[in-house]
Amino acid sequence: MISQSSRHCTVELQALPSRIGQVRRIVSAQLRYWHLDPLIDQAALGVTELLTNVHRHAEPDKMCVVDIELLLDRLTVSVHDHDPRIPSVPAAAPDGDLFATSGRGLSLIAAVSEQWGVQPQGDTGKTVWFTLAAPPPPADPASPAPEAAVTARAPEEAPFIGLAEDGEQGAGTGESTGSEAEDFSPERDPEREPEPEPDADAVRAPAAARTAVAG
Repeated sequence: MISQSSRHCTVELQALPSRIGQVRRIVSAQLRYWHLDPLIDQAALGVTELLTNVHRHAEPDKMCVVDIELLLDRLTVSVHDHDPRIPSVPAAAPDGDLFATSGRGLSLIAAVSEQWGVQPQGDTGKTVWFTLAAPPPPADPASPAPEAAVTARAPEEAPFIGLAEDGEQGAGTGESTGSEAEDFSPERDPEREPEPEPDADAVRAPAAARTAVAG
C-alpha cells in the first residue's frame, strides 16, 4: 500500500526480495518527482539495506513500513518493523573479511547519510532512520530574472533660436514683446546716424518735369 502527500510518502510491504526492488524503484521515482535527483543513489542504497535487515533478522513477521519525508532542507528515510530488538553496528567486518556482503548494512548507512539512529517503540517494534541533506530547489524557468533598476531622465529642452526684427539671431523662447521690438527698431538705435532731410527743390523738380511733358 502506498500513501503520499506533497512532501511525504509511505509504503507498507512485506520485506521479501521481490518487494525490496519495487520499493527501491518507488523511492527513486518519488525523489525524482521532488527534484531531488542527487539524493536518489544514497536514499535507494539506504532503504535497500534497511529492508534487507528486516528480511533477514526481523521477527515474528516481515511486515514493515517505509517512510520518506522532506522537511525544509532534510530528507528523512525510515523503516518501521515489528521486532523490538535494537540492531548494533559491527566494529569490523565479519571474520575480518573486508569484502563481506552481509553484516555491514548499518555501517553503509552511516557512511552515506548525514545522521542515522534507532527509535525503540516498545512492544510494537522499532524504527531505523537516516537523513540526507537536500540540495536547494532549482530556479523556476518561468519566473523572469529580476531587472536592474533604471532611472529615466527627461532630455533637457534645447533653447529656441529666433530672429529679431533687425535680422540678428537671438536665443529665447521665440516670443517677442513690444519692448523688444522697439529696442531693435532703426528709429531707436542710438548708434545709427540720422538720415539727412530730403531737399525740397529735389522733390519739386520731378513734378515740374511731369508738367512740361503733359503740356
